[in-house]
Amino acid sequence: MQRQPWLALVGGFGGLLLLMAIAEIGSLLFVNRLRVSEAQLQQRFLERSRTLEEIRSSIYLSGTVTRDFLLAPEGGAHAQLADLNVLRSKTTSALKEYEKSLEPGESAAFASLKSEIEAYWRVLGGIFVWSTQERDKYRYQFFYAELVPRRTSMLQIADRVGQLNEQTLQRGDQRLAGLVERLQFGLLIMTGVTLLGGTALAVYTSYLILRLQREARARLAESIEARAGLRELSAKLVRAQEDERRALSRELHDEAGQSFSAIMLEAENLLDLTDDSRLAPRLKAIRGLAERGVAETRNMALLLRPSMLDDFGLVPALNWQAKEAAKRTGLRVHVAAPDLQQELPEEHKTCVYRIVQEALNNVARHAQASAVQISLQQQPGELLLTIQDDGTGFDAQRVRGLGLLGMEERTRHLGGKFAIDSQAGRGTLLKITLPLIELSKNGHG
Repeated sequence: MQRQPWLALVGGFGGLLLLMAIAEIGSLLFVNRLRVSEAQLQQRFLERSRTLEEIRSSIYLSGTVTRDFLLAPEGGAHAQLADLNVLRSKTTSALKEYEKSLEPGESAAFASLKSEIEAYWRVLGGIFVWSTQERDKYRYQFFYAELVPRRTSMLQIADRVGQLNEQTLQRGDQRLAGLVERLQFGLLIMTGVTLLGGTALAVYTSYLILRLQREARARLAESIEARAGLRELSAKLVRAQEDERRALSRELHDEAGQSFSAIMLEAENLLDLTDDSRLAPRLKAIRGLAERGVAETRNMALLLRPSMLDDFGLVPALNWQAKEAAKRTGLRVHVAAPDLQQELPEEHKTCVYRIVQEALNNVARHAQASAVQISLQQQPGELLLTIQDDGTGFDAQRVRGLGLLGMEERTRHLGGKFAIDSQAGRGTLLKITLPLIELSKNGHG
């Protein structure tokens, strides 16, 4: 089913293009055939017309030669007979040439013309054996009674043959017109088929596109819903993690810390009560172990969830964290938080504290920096946190560890913006913006 639309579209468009190509090639061949047929028809008409014109010209000239013979003085018949024979030979050749291209409707008229011309030449040939007395006696009678009527009759027949030639040309033009009409009809049918095919393909393509659009919207809605679910799950996990850390921190502080403190006090009391030199070193060792246990328990509790974040607020917790990081790593860490209101939402305080905590860990482990500047500003409707180090920097487009992804996820969950500006040799700048407008309204409500 997934391949069927693709095959249908390829087959449909391919068939349509093939049909258009066939129509185009057929039209070109048909037009070329028309052009060749028209050229042949015109050439044939011109050749037949020239042949008829040659016949007419020979007959006219034969009349002139005969007239000159009848009127010429005695002794010129030999040259005029030679001219007449040349004209007769040309006429015979022209008749044979014309006869090769006769149409069925021209046979009778051409046969009559040929018969008249042959009779005409026989009559003309007979006068060249006349004596001078016969020529003087019959010249006018022959010229007006034989020569002129026969020549006129032949020319009329030649005109009829010429008319038939023109009719042949007209019939050829009609055939060409019929072919043109067939071409137009074929092109009309091909255009209709192409339009119908194109319309069907357009409808089918539109249907597929709309179906794909509906599926894409459904998948997008599912993706948005899944992302929202993942964000909510991530937020729940973060809240659960913070609650667990808070609970563990309190347990360590209240239970383990107090137990170590009690052991340390009891060891102090025993040292005050005993004078035994053998017990004193052991009691001091127990007191030292208890002191170290109290310190480790306090440090673990503070790392999990510093009580000052809940008891004193965000800025003291950040200052304590900066001092601990400087003590642990040797970094110069400066926190600037001017005019910061203490009544921040709990999630915002936790988000800022954890981002600063993760950023300081990343700087200590990867940046090779010597100083870190932390700035926290509360602007109208938003909370702006910037963390700048002077380390080696990195390619922010390619390198994204779990720490950065966790920071970005915390920021996105609160509807904020997370940006990284880092270049090799120029350090790294983290810029986090958290909205406060809606939360402020909800807090007042």
